[in-house]
Amino acid sequence: MAALEEEFTLSAVHLAAGPDGLLGVEPSDKADQFLVTDGGRTVILYKVSDQKPLGSWSVKQGQSITVPAVCNFQTGEFIVVHDNKVLRIWNNEDVNLDKVFKATLSAEVYKIHSIQGTEPLVLFKEGAVRGLEALLAEPQQKIEAVISDEEVIKWTKIFMVFKHPVLIFITEKHGTYFAYVQTFNTNTLNKYQLLLEQEKESVIQSFSAYMDWKFISLMSLCADGCIYEALVPLHPSDPGESERVVRSLVLKDVVPCSPRSGPALAILDHNHVAVLGPTAPATKDCLSIWNTKFQTLQTSKELPQGTSGQLWYYGENLFMLHGKFLTVIPYKCEVSSLAGALGKLKHSQESGSYTVPHFVNWETPHLNEDRSQNSEQSKRTLRRRKAETSVQPEASASKQLLSTIKKDSEKHIEVELRKFLATKRTPDFHTVIGDIITALLERCKTESSFYPRNCLIQLIQTHVLSYSLCPGLLAAAIERTDVQILQLCLQHFPDIPESATCACLKIFLSISDDSLQEIDINVESVSDYIDAVHKEKMEQQPEILQNGFTPEEDNCEKCDLDLDEKPQDPREEATSCPVVPKRAALLNAVLHSAYSEAFLLSHLKDIPAQHITLFLHYLYFLYLKCNENATMTLPGIHPPTLNQIMDWICLLLDANFTVVVMIPEAKRLLLNLYKFVKSQICICSELNKIEVSFRELQKLNREKTSQELYSIEVLELF
Repeated sequence: MAALEEEFTLSAVHLAAGPDGLLGVEPSDKADQFLVTDGGRTVILYKVSDQKPLGSWSVKQGQSITVPAVCNFQTGEFIVVHDNKVLRIWNNEDVNLDKVFKATLSAEVYKIHSIQGTEPLVLFKEGAVRGLEALLAEPQQKIEAVISDEEVIKWTKIFMVFKHPVLIFITEKHGTYFAYVQTFNTNTLNKYQLLLEQEKESVIQSFSAYMDWKFISLMSLCADGCIYEALVPLHPSDPGESERVVRSLVLKDVVPCSPRSGPALAILDHNHVAVLGPTAPATKDCLSIWNTKFQTLQTSKELPQGTSGQLWYYGENLFMLHGKFLTVIPYKCEVSSLAGALGKLKHSQESGSYTVPHFVNWETPHLNEDRSQNSEQSKRTLRRRKAETSVQPEASASKQLLSTIKKDSEKHIEVELRKFLATKRTPDFHTVIGDIITALLERCKTESSFYPRNCLIQLIQTHVLSYSLCPGLLAAAIERTDVQILQLCLQHFPDIPESATCACLKIFLSISDDSLQEIDINVESVSDYIDAVHKEKMEQQPEILQNGFTPEEDNCEKCDLDLDEKPQDPREEATSCPVVPKRAALLNAVLHSAYSEAFLLSHLKDIPAQHITLFLHYLYFLYLKCNENATMTLPGIHPPTLNQIMDWICLLLDANFTVVVMIPEAKRLLLNLYKFVKSQICICSELNKIEVSFRELQKLNREKTSQELYSIEVLELF
């Protein structure tokens, strides 16, 4: 699953971008800092987290920057080329580019590549490459022509392979595309012609690439709206022959064939690509993320002010021009799997997490071996069965149990099932369990009085079931309002659909406290932080007021608070849990369930308003309990995490905000949430002030003379 977060403008200043947009966005030697080169005369150094420029440099009037500025990671200096041949080098303290180091080269430069672990490399328009140090030693050295006449460089990228740089650049000549791979450890240059699987050729509008073992995976977005992939080897199989590389289709109809601005392509990881351009049938520009493994559109964001058809990505940030402003859109890409494509994966790596069923990944080498071994073993078993007339004991036991399920009483079935589960598990154990639970559910449908709860609990606790294997189990439990079975299913099934999750949530919120007291529910996830609260609450007299307010009061006038008054102490509110421990344990199972936000929101709108308010109160209580701990976590065995709590608060408000605002009982809760957000903003502001104060102290310490051997300073921060 992939997601695009809220965009923000890196600078409110209009960039003097040329007709083709920006020249480039390149990383600096310091984290979170980037060099932005416009299509005119200016280079700006930005710090993304602060959304502000740290420095700006411009060439003289009449001069034009032709190559994007980069940072030399070995020295921390900045490098840029203007008027195609004039190279400038400066550092952060320089103000005027006209007074910094200057070198006039003998050939026109296409791009300067800079990457951690090696010196900057200069790629000239005729295909030759020089290291920066060798070039500065002799700026007017002769630059040879590598590519042929009328051949033009279209795109280039650099990689580090085994601590050595590898440069790839793509050229075009009369509609034919070539890939050049320059390896510097062996000092060889290899040329490949890019061909399509079919005869027809298409104009390539954007390139992107990543390293894949001994190959460069080169992806291209063509004018026909499709994405193609070619594996370009680092070393050709026959160095003396002209090599050809075939491009195969990866994604079809990603963008319309005739977008207003040229589309852009960026590879985010091995299974996700970002595409800048309209998605059919939309006409406005969009930023979208596609899963190439499952051929699905993961998410998209409309950009109504238009773009320049350029896209850069570093870390987890995407950079682009939106209108006339440089915009940053953070993104997240989860592990590419079928579960991730259909919904959020359950975090099974957390300590104390519930065991989830094992799913076979046939791409894993050792599993392939197991698969072949199991296949051979199956063949031997079949041959042995042909020679023998006896039946395997395991098969006999399962058949006997299935026969018992059809006719015997619940008590007898429970005893026989316990005996069967005590035997040694066979390789097809999960299949046998699926057959057993299917037989139980079939009898439940035909006999309304038959409902073997204890047998179902034993089968769920084998950890081999899933919703897709027995969807009727959850439906039967929902029909009978069996919250114990529902809790176990939510804890053990990783693939419960969002509609079923919301059905469980409705039951957990609507069932009465008296009914819950009679049901055996596992409360280990809440016992460490709710039992003490309820015990203290029961010892208090109902008529005692806490700061003039009792939780039992529901007076609307009491909720009409001024937003500017001092917030109520969170520790006092945290002592009042809105639900009993058993209901809290059930709600925690919902918080841990896997979901996809797009599918869940529509089902959350069907939950009654008073139940939404109750759930929000409980989530707010959990949030306050998290704030009591320095680690921002809850005690206990597998409690909800802070991220889960905040995600569900956002989900409930997104789905029901209009309804919640109109409920008087939710007014105080919304005010408290607002005040907490406001207080967090104040805390961040004060931390920024402290950071500035410490920076000023560091400057003062550097300015001290060596004669001041001893001093005492007192700094008041508040």
